[in-house]
Amino acid sequence: MTIDGIDVARQLVQRDFPQARAAWLGGSVALGIATATSDLDITVLSTGSPAPYRSSMHYGSWPVELFVQTEASLEHFCAEEHAARRPCTLRLIAHSHILHDADGSGAHLRDSYARRLASGPDPLTEQELRSARYRVTDLLDDLIGSKDPAERLMIATTLWQATADLVLTGNRRWTGSGKWLHRELDTFDRSTGTAYAQVLASAVRSVASDVIEPMVDAVTGVLDGFGGRLFDGYIVRGPAT
Repeated sequence: MTIDGIDVARQLVQRDFPQARAAWLGGSVALGIATATSDLDITVLSTGSPAPYRSSMHYGSWPVELFVQTEASLEHFCAEEHAARRPCTLRLIAHSHILHDADGSGAHLRDSYARRLASGPDPLTEQELRSARYRVTDLLDDLIGSKDPAERLMIATTLWQATADLVLTGNRRWTGSGKWLHRELDTFDRSTGTAYAQVLASAVRSVASDVIEPMVDAVTGVLDGFGGRLFDGYIVRGPAT
């Protein structure tokens, strides 16, 4: 954990949000994995207007992402993210350093969100699993059929994401985007003894070298674990009219 980052975040909260109920520093700095370009992810719990809102700024030498929330808006975003299986808000507070806690809500919500995060997302429904299998199958066929190296690489990056999503959500784990998707997959591997994060990343690098077989093999192996490829018989019902 970067002590300087914690001190800077606390100073910002004291300056701009002296009446806040609570504030947390989450993200890479709180987790102790900050890089040279990491920002300070600060969530502030306010009593009302002008919250909820988010804003970006620099404070000192630090880029800052501010998420100013009410208790109701926190629950709204957590519910949306739970449905999407991408727990951004839950994670920011569950894995955080408390910067300010005027009424005990800082510690209470952090503990509550940590329990909710640990419990994992809902399992995929049968239709959600079929849709995920179909999407991965379709992207895999696109990769195999493409003759353009640049196009193949673009397909492979999307296929990596869809396959990682399937591994995680199919095993009732949280998913994410960008670096957080890779981190969630790496965490899954460390808890299960698998190597999906490494294998899929290596497969994308192989496609960049115009060799698609490692990606085809890796994705096919994932699909086989969830019932195999899916094309024939895939149906999505439209809304009732």
